[in-house]
Amino acid sequence: MTLSRRNYIFKGEILLALISLTLISAVSFIILPVYPELTATAVQRSGGILQVIIVHFLEPVPYMPFIAMAGSVVYALITLILIYYFFEKTPAPEILFFAFFVLSFAFEGIRIMVPLKTVYELPGVYLIMASRVLLFGRYFGVFSFFAASVYAAGLDVQKQGYVVFIIIIATLMITLSVPIDGLAWDSSLTTIIGYQGMLKLAEVMISLIAMISFFISAYSRGTREYIFIGIGSFLVFFGRDILLNADTWVTPLPGLLSLGVGTWFVCTQLHRVYLWL
Repeated sequence: MTLSRRNYIFKGEILLALISLTLISAVSFIILPVYPELTATAVQRSGGILQVIIVHFLEPVPYMPFIAMAGSVVYALITLILIYYFFEKTPAPEILFFAFFVLSFAFEGIRIMVPLKTVYELPGVYLIMASRVLLFGRYFGVFSFFAASVYAAGLDVQKQGYVVFIIIIATLMITLSVPIDGLAWDSSLTTIIGYQGMLKLAEVMISLIAMISFFISAYSRGTREYIFIGIGSFLVFFGRDILLNADTWVTPLPGLLSLGVGTWFVCTQLHRVYLWL
């Protein structure tokens, strides 16, 4: 893939993130009043690494899901702009797939459908459709990050288009087959899906393999920057897990900090690897 074509993709991703943030801003005054009601009617607490501990000490705060959702989209927009600015002329194949991973956070804006369904009494089918789009964004991001680690390990650069196609097909197979309850949600205002435990385990395994692949790349290519990228990938996935499941006042900020620091590690070290090419 040529740099000009890749840069057009970056611009398209920035536009999508901007649209998502605009939609959230436009409906915020409409949906915020129903958040206390939606939190009270959640059928379960959201999952996640920190949530396992937090659920025993803190109750859900109604507006935290909105803050986490908006923070995710703002993170996507700012990071994509910076990626375009710093990698516009840098031929790093991994950055395309990392940008796809960052774009997946813009899909979190679709979570406005839960309060919109309540405000406008929309049929459940709309919430199910929105939930499938949200699932697509999340798993497309995870698979994209995995693809970035595979490229770091030495995958043929010329096959980027085929890899993107495979990721899309794999993600569609998951999102179209998972059962979704259009009448129930957790405390992060994410609809309840089937096979949660199995999908979470698969997500964790893919994340671990991606991190390990970067460490292996550091050894096989003799490039120590990939060690820091591996550390950054851990921070990115840790922050992602916290942010997407946030439902208390203590979780959004640590999630964003971990996500931001991890992103800084990944992007700066990738830029250093390809700086002279």
